Amino acid sequence: MLVMMTLLLVTLLLLLGSGVWVAFSLMGLAWLAISQFSSVPTGDVMASDIWSASHSWELTALPMFIWMGEILFRSRLAEDMFSGLSPWMQRIPGRLLHTNVIGCGLFAAVSGSSAATCATMGKMSIPELTGRGYDERLVLGTLAGSATLGLLIPPSIILIVFAVATDQSIARLFMAGVLPGIMLITLFAGYLMLWSWRYPDKVPPADARISFRDKLRASRRLIPLFSLIVGVIGSIYAGIASPTEAAAVGVVLSLLLAKLQGAMNGNIFKDALLGAIKTSTMIAFILAGASFLTAAMGFTGLPSDLAAWIATLELSPMMLLAVLTVFFIILGCFLDGISVVVLTTSIMLPMVEAAGIDLIWFGIFLVIVVEMSQITPPVGFNLFVLQGMTGRSILHIARAALPFFGLMLLGVILITLFPQIVTYLPEAMGNR
Repeated sequence: MLVMMTLLLVTLLLLLGSGVWVAFSLMGLAWLAISQFSSVPTGDVMASDIWSASHSWELTALPMFIWMGEILFRSRLAEDMFSGLSPWMQRIPGRLLHTNVIGCGLFAAVSGSSAATCATMGKMSIPELTGRGYDERLVLGTLAGSATLGLLIPPSIILIVFAVATDQSIARLFMAGVLPGIMLITLFAGYLMLWSWRYPDKVPPADARISFRDKLRASRRLIPLFSLIVGVIGSIYAGIASPTEAAAVGVVLSLLLAKLQGAMNGNIFKDALLGAIKTSTMIAFILAGASFLTAAMGFTGLPSDLAAWIATLELSPMMLLAVLTVFFIILGCFLDGISVVVLTTSIMLPMVEAAGIDLIWFGIFLVIVVEMSQITPPVGFNLFVLQGMTGRSILHIARAALPFFGLMLLGVILITLFPQIVTYLPEAMGNR
């Protein structure tokens, strides 16, 4: 087993390090594993597994949600959110910094992407908040940290990938992500309040007080956003639509929203569609390679052997999760979140199941840890997005995001100590 693991690990590192696409790296590794460590016909397994991974009905939700996010990225949704939220934030400690946290949480509920959330909110809030005199490091930190909610709050693209890779329910995973997402928003907002109490001189004075009626009038700009959230997530939770059907509803509503805002024409429609096609094809290709690798691992017997070896160490579930947390954080420093999920599921799931850990809970745990890797150099996607928007160095933005990395680690600890944060809504959904 040790020789096999060493050979496969070195091969994977060489492939990824030489710039080979992740999908090709996975397929090459699977080909090597089957041809060298099993007697089954490699070509037959490759053809059948890639085909079976490519025609999954559940996977249909993926391009639809990506398309919805691409449409909203080109709309005026972020501007409307800022205008609707800011009057309510003026008297809260931290003031308009909370618009980054709440705004990212709301946009995450319709985009499904961390990078799209970061870019959409950043292009509006960075010049607005820094121009008002807010601390730049905290503006960048709140954006980098809060935008990771796009991976967790449904409709999450990475949760769809995990569901397809592990044969879990997309709807149950979506519901499992709601309360942890709210928990992280609460932690981020609480940190901003404590920071503003500690450094009151770094928070600009509030704008002139406005009446409650004016606040409500400004909040009307949030109605389209909440309608979209209710249409997509509400239809899933109410049992009216499957995730795939809800994704189609989301695309129609986002097209309608963009049209009403005057942000939709032929060129924008074409750009959004092509963007969705490129991203969806990339993810589907990676999933096909991961399916082939999963089959290859099964034929070699490596996952079961590794799980049996881990069992001999007699690690408690808590210790196993601690080791996996460190492992995923390190891996996430060099790979994007989707690649981390598809690379590790075939190896990790036997260990997780042997430890008696619920796979729905583990999916949320994995996503939160992957969220942490989005703000860690050298491959932190949110850091790259903010670097491109501000010209600041990756390390400067990473230092600004460090407190939010710690808050996400606290979130991992909380869901480990209180797993009901994750499991309550899926169980309630199953009992309906």
